[in-house]
Amino acid sequence: VLGNHDYWKGRHVVRDALRKSGVTVLENSGLLLQIGSHSIFLAGLESAWAGHPKINLALSKRREAAPVILMMHEPDFADTAAADGRIALQLSGHSHGGQVRVPLVGAIRLPSWGRKYDQGLYKLDGMRVYTNRGIGMVKHPVRFNCPPEVTVMTLMRESVVL
Repeated sequence: VLGNHDYWKGRHVVRDALRKSGVTVLENSGLLLQIGSHSIFLAGLESAWAGHPKINLALSKRREAAPVILMMHEPDFADTAAADGRIALQLSGHSHGGQVRVPLVGAIRLPSWGRKYDQGLYKLDGMRVYTNRGIGMVKHPVRFNCPPEVTVMTLMRESVVL
């Protein structure tokens, strides 16, 4: 999925370059992934800040039994996704974890759409949202108490308790 900066710098250029490199770009769309005898529906939305996210359009090809993993750049969209009731997990980025985190205080500055669920795993009304801090930085090349992150997740058939 594309983020707000991709839209602001040239959504079509970024999307086309990704597609030419073999990357599937999900913009209010989804696809069914078959894993052995199980399936997962992977959905992706446009940026909440710079695009027009449409959950119903993204889930229009979903089979009822397939759990949904939603990729949405901005984590604070999770309130809308959880209220929908069809999404099991939302994966997001956007906030960079704040880049600078003061002990006992948290992030000094967070972007719009990245203030409530700024890093890590949260549970909302039966849905989980994970916000990755990422490896990049915005504006200032500084990270403090907020190391870069590449996350590996193992999906399991049964629910995992937080």
